[in-house]
This record gives sequence, C-alpha cells and structure tokens, in this order.
Amino acid sequence: MNEKPIQERRIRAVLRAGSIVFGLSALVLIGFPAFFNQLLGLPASAALDWAMRMIGITLVALAGNMLSVSIKGSAESVLFSGRVMLISAAALGVLTLLIPAPLGWFTYLYAAVGFGFSAAYAWALRK
Repeated sequence: MNEKPIQERRIRAVLRAGSIVFGLSALVLIGFPAFFNQLLGLPASAALDWAMRMIGITLVALAGNMLSVSIKGSAESVLFSGRVMLISAAALGVLTLLIPAPLGWFTYLYAAVGFGFSAAYAWALRK
C-alpha cells in the first residue's frame, strides 16, 4: 500500500481534530474572555478581554481553514498544513509556558494541548 495516502489521511484527521479544539477555544475566547484569562492567571482588564476576543476571531478563521484543508485540500496542501501546524502547535505550548503569570493547572493543560497536537502532527507526518 502506498505510504503517502496513509500519511495524508493521518494529517487530515489531526487537522479535523485541531479544528474542533481551536473552534471550541475560539467560542470561549469570544464569549467569555475574562473567564479564560482567569484560568490562565492573567489580571482582569477590558484591554486584555478585547485582545482575547480578537484572538478568538482569528481562531475561528484558523479552525475553518483547518477543516477546509482536511476535507477539500490537495495532498500537497494537506502536507504543507501539517508541517506548519506541527511548528505552530509546539510554539503554542512553549508560549503558553512563558505566560507572564503564575503557572497553574490550566496553563499546564493548555500547553499540553499544544504539545500534544505537535506530537500528533509529527506522528501523522512520519513516513
């Protein structure tokens, strides 16, 4: 059996799962930014809530694009997206741990999600 179709199917599956996680995160960020900030241990402010809502809107776009690529993307675009997301998910994990607030259970959990998706993309991209 050809390895590329198997690799492609794995990447598509991780992209779909990621689109769900990012989509749910987006809804929380847009609807309840202060709650999300509180979970991260960040100080409450209208400016930070606004910024989190902006990130939420961006995550809606990312989730939609991830879903679109997973369903309709060419083999080349799926592979490219998998590579981009492997790096981006790892960077999300690192950046989460560098948060300018005391590290708590949610911060560790959120970082683990980023590292977990990075590992999933690494698994999916293997030949």
